[in-house]
Amino acid sequence: MTASTNEHDIEFTQTQTAKPGPATLSIRTLKLTDFRNYAAARLDLDARPVVLVGENGAGKTNLLEAVSLLGPGHGLRGRPYMELARKDGTSGFAIAATVRTRHGELDIGTGYSAGTSPEGAGRTVRIAGKDRSAGALGEHVKQVFLIPAMDGLFTGGGADRRRFLDRLVGAIAPGIRTSLNRYDRAMRQRNRLFQMREYGTGLFEGLEEQMAEAGVAIAAARLDAVERLSALIEDRLAAEGETPFPHAVLSLHGTVEADLAERSATEAEDAFRILLEEGREQDRAAARTLEGPHRSDLLVVHGPKNAPAAICSSGEQKSLLLGLVLAKAELIKTMEEVAPLVLLDEVAAHLDSMRRGALFNEILRLGVQAWMTGTDKELFSPLAQDAQILDENRGIIGL
Repeated sequence: MTASTNEHDIEFTQTQTAKPGPATLSIRTLKLTDFRNYAAARLDLDARPVVLVGENGAGKTNLLEAVSLLGPGHGLRGRPYMELARKDGTSGFAIAATVRTRHGELDIGTGYSAGTSPEGAGRTVRIAGKDRSAGALGEHVKQVFLIPAMDGLFTGGGADRRRFLDRLVGAIAPGIRTSLNRYDRAMRQRNRLFQMREYGTGLFEGLEEQMAEAGVAIAAARLDAVERLSALIEDRLAAEGETPFPHAVLSLHGTVEADLAERSATEAEDAFRILLEEGREQDRAAARTLEGPHRSDLLVVHGPKNAPAAICSSGEQKSLLLGLVLAKAELIKTMEEVAPLVLLDEVAAHLDSMRRGALFNEILRLGVQAWMTGTDKELFSPLAQDAQILDENRGIIGL
């Protein structure tokens, strides 16, 4: 297997026969063109976990980012598509993959071209040779990921925790993306009316009706996901006791969510619409909408300590977060009958040997094709017989 970057050529070689992998979601071929630092690259793989080892700046995280773009959204870094194109390339990029799903192999392609998308907002997607929307990728590729930028999830703003939860909601209920987009669009239009000093009630009523309908759908889907994830965590705790990754106690706090606990969806819609109507002047003064599911928050408690995750040590937070990511993967596998891709960037270096071993055991137990990166190959030695370890050494990468 060969690949090249704008700095040097990289050769991927496989020196042993690939073991047959489990019947799970897995990437069998991955091809990159003008993506990040790669002029061209190709990987041929089996279903086992993939470990990418190399020095900082070698392009390991770039490969993970390419994999993440086989799903909906802007990838694990959330960067604008125009920033993903190689600087010395053609002002665009292409990613192509053959993905093994529970229904067989599927060809997926996605890319971006500055010439066809001057605002840099969209990307093209082809699934099985047909043009589709990026959202359609969620029907075929389920994934969870953990990157260093998420280390502050419990101490940062609620927006990051909402995104963390909504990625799970989108995996088990793909239709929620329509409600999220509809709500966001209507809210932005309502906020713009405030900025334009618009006082007519007709425009506000129509937008608030849309926000109430979509907002209740979002809140209901989030509540269902939190309930399912909590039940899975509790069942695992009852069956096995505490693991090296402490169990989390989850709750979702928000005005609409609290309403849904006491009212039907129809009643909650009416209540939210009235709340928006009565809050117009307050929202006008703030030039933004102050109530709704865009302000909801996922609260996480460190179960064994019975303490908010935000006040736990950084090490406790990392272990708690990793346990949550693994629980998300297991819930998706349970509900969708297919193990998702699990993308873990630079995670092993921050774990002691006991937790690294526990992580590798969980990956093998779940039967996922996990993609992991690291600078120290020795950290992954327990996986030597069960993973595809690609090691960069002066431009050569081999198993």
